[in-house]
Amino acid sequence: MHTLLHTLLDRIAAGALPLLTEQEALTLVRLPETDTLDMLTVAGAARAVFGPKAGSSCGIVNAKSGLCPENCAFCAQSAHHRTGAPVYPLMDEDKLLRRAETLAQAGVSRFGIVTSGTALDDAELDALCAAAERIRREVNIRLCASLGMLTEERGRRLKDAGFSRYHHNLETSASHFSAICSTHEYAEDLETLRAARRAGLELCSCGIFGLGESPEQRVELGLTLAGENVDSLAINFLKAIPGTPLEGKAPLSPGEALRCIALMRLLNPGKDVVICGGREHALGQWQSWVFAAGASRIMTGDYLTTAGRAFEEDNAMLSALGLRASNPAGSNA
Repeated sequence: MHTLLHTLLDRIAAGALPLLTEQEALTLVRLPETDTLDMLTVAGAARAVFGPKAGSSCGIVNAKSGLCPENCAFCAQSAHHRTGAPVYPLMDEDKLLRRAETLAQAGVSRFGIVTSGTALDDAELDALCAAAERIRREVNIRLCASLGMLTEERGRRLKDAGFSRYHHNLETSASHFSAICSTHEYAEDLETLRAARRAGLELCSCGIFGLGESPEQRVELGLTLAGENVDSLAINFLKAIPGTPLEGKAPLSPGEALRCIALMRLLNPGKDVVICGGREHALGQWQSWVFAAGASRIMTGDYLTTAGRAFEEDNAMLSALGLRASNPAGSNA
């Protein structure tokens, strides 16, 4: 085992935080592939000591799809790309309620309502808040929102309606962002996170790995998230969509994807680390290893414009690892 990994184990055992300096993190991402298993072991230990208990899941709904004015290079819903992604307005209250009920019955503990576009208009926000109030009355599930840019005032409205967490991915590091999106500034994304925090919402943010970023830029992103003290890190892996600028880009190998998870855990040892879109594409048969790499939660079911894994398969995987009862219905961990 590399000396740095021994040092990290000693710090974990002593409860010493932070676990990594920036220079140590840069050393970590440059370790050879032969150190990958040991790196995962250390990250798993960090999750066990500092992080939340592993095994719960979250689910989302694509509540408003397509025609987004932003030009993010990976996104099927951008109006700048021709991908054939569905286009529809904000779902009505009944549809959102049914989705929440489906997720709760599958044992999912968090329901993320996601909308395409830079931000909702006032009428859409009113309708969504009304739907959230009904869901909170009728379904035992926690609500998260992912609605684009946010002001503190709007964040307070969401919190009052029953949302507990706001999701807004940074997508990649500041130094790589201009290669991925040019229709808004990275600082605007950071301000959305800060506005949500001022409004009293928990923060969920991370990015997509496999966008062409360097290992050093992954460290940069992880340190940015640590600096913003986000509560949850939503880790995605690129699944290249035909019609986007990144079409044809090869997925990360399973080992590299797992190292990304381990890095984010070690830079944010006490946080919720959630494995989201692209999990099946990048990891294949190695999906259960995300927990060994430091993850605490998975997103289950379908994603925004791509299919995910069936609830039954994910629940079987969690049960096999001793992380979920064989009959999870009604769980709200």
